[in-house]
Amino acid sequence: MHPYRYYSDNYIHAILKKVRTIALVGASPKQNRDSYLCMKFLLEFGYIVIPINPREADNVILGQRCYARLNDVRERVDMVEIFRDPQAVIEIVDQALDMDIDVIWMQLGVINLEAEQIALAAGIKVVMDRCPKIELQKLKQ
Repeated sequence: MHPYRYYSDNYIHAILKKVRTIALVGASPKQNRDSYLCMKFLLEFGYIVIPINPREADNVILGQRCYARLNDVRERVDMVEIFRDPQAVIEIVDQALDMDIDVIWMQLGVINLEAEQIALAAGIKVVMDRCPKIELQKLKQ
């Protein structure tokens, strides 16, 4: 087992309580997609969510302007949530390093140990293979 499976509830909850602005890489305008449902939940929970998807750049997803790349975002981002294939994560982490991001969060099924090490070495907190929507629902109980 890899250590990413053993995040303490305190670690997860501290992140979710501190974060305000989330860039959601892999956002989809399709209402049946997990990234759409997660983004909708996060917005309803009170987070600012910035969708990232090159095919949807300059379009609007859930009332939020979509950007092509993480580096296109000009406002301060606390956390990058990644709904992409694990192979794409290193490039996303590299972009995040230029933005002073606090947290890299890889969605359920998204695991990239090399990207985790790069982020951790830069002082960025990492969560892999978890869903913030599910974790926030646990917090509410």
